[in-house]
Amino acid sequence: MAVSWSSPVSVVGGKNYSKIIKATGVETVGDLLGIYPRRYVPKGTLSELEELNEGDLLSLVGEVVSSVQKTYQDRRTHRTAYRLEVRVRAEDGSLLLTYFDKHKSTADWRAESELPRGAVGVFSGRLKWFNNQWQLTNPASRMYGAGDDLAEMPDLIPLYASVAGVTTWQFEDTIRLALDLVQEIPEVLPAEVREAEDLIEAGPALRWIHRPDTWAQKVSAEKRLKYDEAFVTQTVLARRRAAIEGTRANPRPGAPGGLLDRFDERLPFTLTDGQRAVAEEISGELGLGHPMHRLLQGEVGSGKTVVALRAMLQVVDSGGQAALLAPTEVLAQQHQRSITAMLGDLASGGFLGGAEGATRVALLTGSLNAVARRQALAEAAGGEAGIVIGTHALLEDKVQFADLGLVVVDEQHRFGVEQRAALSTKAGTPPHVLVMTATPIPRTVAMTVFGDLDTSTLTELPAGRGEVQTTVVPILARPEWLERAWERVREEVAQGRQAYVVCARIDPDELDPDKPEARPLRAVEEVAPDLSHGALQGLRIEMLHGRLPPDEKDRVMKSFAAGEVDVLVSTTVIEVGVDVPNATVMVILDADRFGVSQLHQLRGRIGRGGHSGLCLLVSGADPVSASMERLVAVAGTRDGFELSRIDLEQRREGNVLGIEQSGGRSALKLLSVLRDEEVIERARAAATAHLATDPGLSALPALAEAVRWLEQSEQADFLDMT
Repeated sequence: MAVSWSSPVSVVGGKNYSKIIKATGVETVGDLLGIYPRRYVPKGTLSELEELNEGDLLSLVGEVVSSVQKTYQDRRTHRTAYRLEVRVRAEDGSLLLTYFDKHKSTADWRAESELPRGAVGVFSGRLKWFNNQWQLTNPASRMYGAGDDLAEMPDLIPLYASVAGVTTWQFEDTIRLALDLVQEIPEVLPAEVREAEDLIEAGPALRWIHRPDTWAQKVSAEKRLKYDEAFVTQTVLARRRAAIEGTRANPRPGAPGGLLDRFDERLPFTLTDGQRAVAEEISGELGLGHPMHRLLQGEVGSGKTVVALRAMLQVVDSGGQAALLAPTEVLAQQHQRSITAMLGDLASGGFLGGAEGATRVALLTGSLNAVARRQALAEAAGGEAGIVIGTHALLEDKVQFADLGLVVVDEQHRFGVEQRAALSTKAGTPPHVLVMTATPIPRTVAMTVFGDLDTSTLTELPAGRGEVQTTVVPILARPEWLERAWERVREEVAQGRQAYVVCARIDPDELDPDKPEARPLRAVEEVAPDLSHGALQGLRIEMLHGRLPPDEKDRVMKSFAAGEVDVLVSTTVIEVGVDVPNATVMVILDADRFGVSQLHQLRGRIGRGGHSGLCLLVSGADPVSASMERLVAVAGTRDGFELSRIDLEQRREGNVLGIEQSGGRSALKLLSVLRDEEVIERARAAATAHLATDPGLSALPALAEAVRWLEQSEQADFLDMT
């Protein structure tokens, strides 16, 4: 039977294909061959022992030189158990392997049949330092038979990530069968691109990535397949850019002397050079006949809201409306209050005291009472509200607009593609789209994940922002520092300032869903009363979290903004958008349980009013742990782009694109969106050029199929920002 790239995995046969299908979800032979080795073991070396730490994964190829069976008393069962100590020799050293068995028959089989003296195999396990030497405990192994000589084995042994009980050896066996059977490996690259990049053909690349004879073959294969990933991804994004440019939209050029000009005249501060430059970019694109699709990213407090508001006013001056989609009610209410305050009588259209030609700013959230909801819906549908701000409630079918010309999405990562599309479809013609994020995105990530959006970046903070000092409070090593932290809060409040205390959870009875066995995390409903009766007794303390009734959340935020609350004990609901200039100190409890970008966002809530700020990262983590290193990194810089790179480097690449690389089918396996900037740039240019000559991808059916799969996959949720 002929086996093709698109044949079902079942045609490969073998003992393990059904387990692999169940564990990874692969369907075709091509999917299976897209599961690449995680690493390769050079034959016979142990030199990496000097660079590894306890708990690290080590794999080696070696020969069994001794195998000794011992018995011991199991303390839990009080029965005799068996320990096999195996010494394995590689070319430059030896390592002890220890196997534990409960039954004599298993122990005898392991000692006599699996691991006799002279057997050669690949061994993989976690390093442990015991009795003054390194050893592997119960490592996985693949034996090549007693008497085999190391010199006859391949120089590189591929190791695949174990998934749901499928071992590296089972992957290797099934993939070897597939490579022997498959008749043709499709080419996704145009011949001229392959030649220009000096890349090998797809067939040798796929065979060498799985079964390299030399390290040079592995490098050549990786170079080719990495470029494939970049080229296919950039082709998808180039198609999206072309589709946007080919779509008609109503130009929104604004009007001289309109709301935007009057707003600019009243601004009590001067826009930064960066704000002016980005505003000019956006203004020019709003006046074009195809939709603007722009990503506006900027440091916390860099003034993105003012830039977005100016764009919204330009659209209103053009006779259209703007919708601002926020992820939480607290943020939507904050936007409504701040935008209304900035506009003044320009936001009181049709009301007594409203300026001539003024508009209205409507708020639509799920918690509005019936009267307020009907009014907001009527103002949006009738056009009286030029700016409509809301949460997911904006996406409901009942919400209609008179002429929706601009969609602004705040904190874009909180929304899915379907949600953004649902709002855009409420426009008669495709609206302009402005996507905002306060999480800085490295350029390589922006090119790969947001490659169909033009990107603007604000890095300059407006004048008058105070410096923020960040200090780690390691309560395991220095428990007395926590008492000093509360003293600092009291000192700031005594000077008329305000403070945030951030907790990782709401209810003290909740377990950490990610680590139920871990130390308990401090909770809002526990910390607030503790502080009220203890370290911060006498101060005005309020709680804020997502389970409070909407009216209560609004009351608390208004009271805090008005200076009627000294200390706000909150969850991360205050992470974005909350602007209380008088808040100068923030204590983040269990700070090691927050991500780098999240800590940076939270820290951005203080020092916004010209006064210096203090952010205290309280952690009970091990002082020498990776978690503590992460906190030290946050304390060491306020550069959001540097922190975002640190954050992404500490996560798996698959998570950057919203996918889990569990060994199954995913688009990026070799390409690093952080380290392969040059590859991505070249692939972007080549994909754009090829698409100009072959927009339907008819010349390369394999490329068309790869693009079709990517466009339909879950990853499209992160590539499609329209």
